[in-house]
Amino acid sequence: MTGLFVSAMRTGVPLVAGWLLTLAAHAGIDFDSTAATGAVTVLLAFVYYLVFRLLEWLGERARGTFLQNLAGLFLGWARPPSYPTVEALEPVDPRSYPPGSTTLG
Repeated sequence: MTGLFVSAMRTGVPLVAGWLLTLAAHAGIDFDSTAATGAVTVLLAFVYYLVFRLLEWLGERARGTFLQNLAGLFLGWARPPSYPTVEALEPVDPRSYPPGSTTLG
């Protein structure tokens, strides 16, 4: 459940930031279309996320936690979420079932 919360925060914070940046841009520009405002919001949110995600990635590559944590905070959580690894299952051989049985349950 923690991974879900972290990933939701890391998605929600950039979207809110994009909305706030749009409001700031809208204060000086007259938009006559709500579709244009929506497009600008999405674009700004994407750019915001990309910039801070790249900074976080650079901090991870440089093995420095300060840049990684700082960029992560601007994404809503100080560290990228870690998801548990799941062991891969062996493929099922349909020939292992007795004749006449169904594999659909």
